[in-house]
Amino acid sequence: MTAHATDYTWFTRRYPVLGEACCLTQVQGLEAGELLRRFNALPGTGAVGLEEVVARWSSYTNGADAEARELFDPAEDRLLVAVTELDGWALAVEPFGYLGILDAEILRLAEGTRLVSHYRNALGADHFHWWEHGIQRLHFEPLFPDQRDGTDAEAPGIPELLTACGFELETEAYDLCGEAAFALAERLTDVRLDPERLEAATFRIGYAPRP
Repeated sequence: MTAHATDYTWFTRRYPVLGEACCLTQVQGLEAGELLRRFNALPGTGAVGLEEVVARWSSYTNGADAEARELFDPAEDRLLVAVTELDGWALAVEPFGYLGILDAEILRLAEGTRLVSHYRNALGADHFHWWEHGIQRLHFEPLFPDQRDGTDAEAPGIPELLTACGFELETEAYDLCGEAAFALAERLTDVRLDPERLEAATFRIGYAPRP
C-alpha cells in the first residue's frame, strides 16, 4: 500500500465529530461480535453507515437512546462502540472514546492476533499502537513521531515508513499528523478506508464499560 496523509484529509470534513475526538481500532481475523465481546460490551442493534453511528452516539450522550435505557441502568458508565468488518479485519469506532489505546484493553482485544489503533482527542492528545500476539511493536504520539517505543520503534525501515505516510521526523511540523496515522494504519493492515466503504458498512453497536 502507498497510503499518504493527503489520502485522508476527507475524514475530518466528512465526520467533524470524529475529527474532533475518536479512537479507531482494527483487529485482524475477528468477527464484529467477537470484538464487541472482547470489549466486554453489551450488544445492541445495528447501524448502516458511519454517519448513523455518529447520530446514535449523539443520541446516547444526550440520554435519548431508548435501546441503552433498556439494556442497562443509566447510572452505569459505558462508552458506545461501533464495530464492522472490512477485508478480514474488525474495525471498532469509538466517538469520543479511547478504549482501543489502553494497554490493559489492548491485551484483551489483540489476544492471539494483530491490532492497530489510533486515537486523538479534542485537547490534541494522540496515540498510535501496533501490537501482535501480546507484544507492542510500535507506539508513539503522532504529534511527536520521533519519540517512539516498542520492539520495532527503531527497526530498519520504520523512519522511512513513517516519512512515507506523511509524518515529519526532522521538523516540528504538525500538519496532517492525524491523517498520517490513518495512512500508517492502512499500510499495516492493507485496509483502505474511504467514505463510500464506511457509509455502506453495517456496524454493530455495543456499550462497553468505562475503566
